[in-house]
Amino acid sequence: MKTEVKNLDGKTVGELELDDAVFGVEVKEHLLWEVVKAQRAKIRAGTHSTLRRDEVRGGGKKPYKQKGTGNARQGSSRAPHYVGGGSVFGPKPRDYEYAIPKKVRAGALRSALSLRAKEAKLVIVDALQLDAIKTKRMVGVLKALGAGSALVVDAKDNVNLQKSIRNLPKTKFLAPEGVNVYDVLNHETLVVTTATAKALEVRLMPHADEAPPHDGGAEGTGSGGAA
Repeated sequence: MKTEVKNLDGKTVGELELDDAVFGVEVKEHLLWEVVKAQRAKIRAGTHSTLRRDEVRGGGKKPYKQKGTGNARQGSSRAPHYVGGGSVFGPKPRDYEYAIPKKVRAGALRSALSLRAKEAKLVIVDALQLDAIKTKRMVGVLKALGAGSALVVDAKDNVNLQKSIRNLPKTKFLAPEGVNVYDVLNHETLVVTTATAKALEVRLMPHADEAPPHDGGAEGTGSGGAA
């Protein structure tokens, strides 16, 4: 697929050929859901904690005698049915992280990039070099590119760009190796340089063992393609 390349003023200065195997695949929503769920689970603190019956302070003495009061017999005032008593099945600290296969993560990211490309929310820029750290200049650049809430991707050594973005509440900077499904979907527009786009292609190009099986028949010819 061919995509326009723009400069920092928002003017078209050329075209870039993007590989359909990365930027033009079928968007698989179930992969997006699975990977985003795993990403959100990974950052959960998991520090919630309640006191069980044996952890609540006090309650060692029997509240009242066993017989003769007319009340139900009780062994401790820290039992779960008492106010201030221990919980029965309350939460304890735990780790919510779970693993997602590499192929699933790569497939989900290809789907996310392809979704932005199909929505015309993928903006390719020839370069994102700023002369100085200037947030106001970056606001003007994003406005010229038609990007409000934007994920900007460029080399991690582009310090001027990174620091010009850090105070913008709806904009985030990432290096190519840090691009992930959640951040792509969490911003309306994806802004990348030509070099970054090619770096993402190299990173996400499916290998031969990931390609769908081909039976060689006439029916298989039409079913292989975009996925």
